[in-house]
Amino acid sequence: MTDDAQPIVRLERVGMNFGSVRALAGVDFVVGAGEVVGLVGHNGAGKSTLMHTLAGTLPPTEGKIVIGGVERQGYSVVVAHKLGIRCVFQELSLCPNLTVAENTRVNHACLTGIGWRKRAGDVICRKLDEIFPGHGIGASDVVQDLSIGRRQMVEVARAFTVTDDPLHLVILDEPTSSLDAHTAGQLLAFVRRAVSQGVSSIIISHMLGEVLGNADRVVIMRDGAVVSAGPAIDYDRDKLVAAMGAEHRGPTQPETAKRRSEEPVRVRAMPDAKQPSKPLVARKGEIIGLAGLAGHGQTKMLLRVFSGAARRMPGVEVTAPVALVAGDRQSDGILPLWSIADNIAIRSIRSLRRGWLISQAREDDLAEQWRRKIGIRTPDMKNNILTLSGGNQQKALFARALASDADIILMDDPMRGVDIGTKLDVYDLIREEAGKGRTFLWYTTEFEELNNCDHVYVFRSGAIVADLSRNDLTEERVIQSSFAEVAEA
Repeated sequence: MTDDAQPIVRLERVGMNFGSVRALAGVDFVVGAGEVVGLVGHNGAGKSTLMHTLAGTLPPTEGKIVIGGVERQGYSVVVAHKLGIRCVFQELSLCPNLTVAENTRVNHACLTGIGWRKRAGDVICRKLDEIFPGHGIGASDVVQDLSIGRRQMVEVARAFTVTDDPLHLVILDEPTSSLDAHTAGQLLAFVRRAVSQGVSSIIISHMLGEVLGNADRVVIMRDGAVVSAGPAIDYDRDKLVAAMGAEHRGPTQPETAKRRSEEPVRVRAMPDAKQPSKPLVARKGEIIGLAGLAGHGQTKMLLRVFSGAARRMPGVEVTAPVALVAGDRQSDGILPLWSIADNIAIRSIRSLRRGWLISQAREDDLAEQWRRKIGIRTPDMKNNILTLSGGNQQKALFARALASDADIILMDDPMRGVDIGTKLDVYDLIREEAGKGRTFLWYTTEFEELNNCDHVYVFRSGAIVADLSRNDLTEERVIQSSFAEVAEA
């Protein structure tokens, strides 16, 4: 944005308090026309709270919201939408019991009368085709039946649809967190095309390469305040990490010389696929990666292993207790009516008993131990888990699994919305636990995370099409295998 250009959005000294917690401390923030602003910071830094104020879902305690040069009083979601401001939240806001077309109608009041479902379906399908060619989503699909990646695709496409109201700014909060590399590339390429036509965008992401590669300007937040801002070209990964207050550490590779045959098998499973497939084998102390395009059987395999630990299943052999770290934390992970401590302790009930009762002191000690160990940002572990940011909720799910007696940890793309500092800490923790003999099955859509794995299986159409040792692992090999029609010999 040039110095003399009129910003389309200007937030002035915006503050937000949640009781005694100061979430935003007088933040100034601007977005110009046809600009991509990258917003980064650790979990709990205030990024999503700031965007909630701009989207109209959370009125600020103090400060001004200026849109198009006019200070807006009584600002709300409806007002924001009419002014051309949309938001794709990290916790998706689609109605799960409605179809894709019906969810589109929620955002477009003009789609009424006879045949509105067909018109709504045409609107969303055209946009899906434009952003995500080959998406495979139908207008009549019920949202709850879609994978989390496809739900995210629908949410993004809906935000960019235009009927009667204009479109000036789209806020994307962790937009690629559930997308594989191919689909994420489609989205980011579309965002740049939209920006070239005058639409602005704010991208919140913990994938710093995405921010540096696509933003015109970067804003870094820490502890509810902006601590640094400037042209993206002035930053690199190290400068961003330093400004966020996270310690930079280079990637640590697992020991590649580990001989698989020396350790007992913990998991042996065949995918439930129609085409020929390799088996998945995981041994004691191994970190096993599951890769490939999203929605091609990785999560289904994890759930087969999870079920196989509880009952006999054809083609699945599991020899130790399991715990699951869900990627879709809202649907499959957190217990929303419970405290943070209760959410962590639920998988460790047996070890917390004193006689026939649960020891509150033991539960409190367990929760506090993991608050410190994994860095959950909260003043009180007895607070409801929904008081945490999305990334801190995910930390609680990690704590639940790692605090348990499980020898096998299943991880379903678990780093959604987790900041870079926490990721590095969790990577270290996973390697430490693997060194003690725990086995990890880790589905991830981020190639960099596969570098932490001892062995990687690539999925395509529900089958394992490639079996890569650590020494064979390259991004090109994973991508090529992801589009393979048959298993590699």
